[in-house]
Amino acid sequence: MQIDLTSVLLQQGKTEEFDETLSFASFDSKAGTFKVMEKNPVYVKVYHRENQIIEIEASGRVVIEIPCSRCLEAVVIPFELHVQQEIDMKISEKERMEALDESDYIEGKILDVDKLMYNEILISWPLQVLCQDDCKGICVNCGANLNLTSCDCDTASMDPRMAAISDIFSKFKEV
Repeated sequence: MQIDLTSVLLQQGKTEEFDETLSFASFDSKAGTFKVMEKNPVYVKVYHRENQIIEIEASGRVVIEIPCSRCLEAVVIPFELHVQQEIDMKISEKERMEALDESDYIEGKILDVDKLMYNEILISWPLQVLCQDDCKGICVNCGANLNLTSCDCDTASMDPRMAAISDIFSKFKEV
């Protein structure tokens, strides 16, 4: 959803408030595509403080389905998003890039609420998602979910430094 900031920028001290609905049905990133299960309206407040400097406050809630890092079962993760940014509308796009200002959610006098919230979700993204703290994961041999079932695969892990010696003993093993 996009908000035109022209009317706010015309008058110093002016505030406008918006309730916007996010348009994305899935969250796409380099990590993959994740289903958005729930998205509450995003409350956006834009305040023209002075001399083309605006303050943007936004808050919303998004629930995304992310696979467990160990067993790949779907886990529903809520994101409580709160943004507070100050943007100088006088500077050009080139000056913003040189100042390393990552406000790619503003183009000209248009605020893209989807991009603003997308950036906040990326910042809030968990490093590891687990379906439960003691998730057992999946079997490396047969792929069975070890939380739901057990398998008969050999789980003995051998020290790779001992592999050569193990080969010697297996050749001379009595039958």
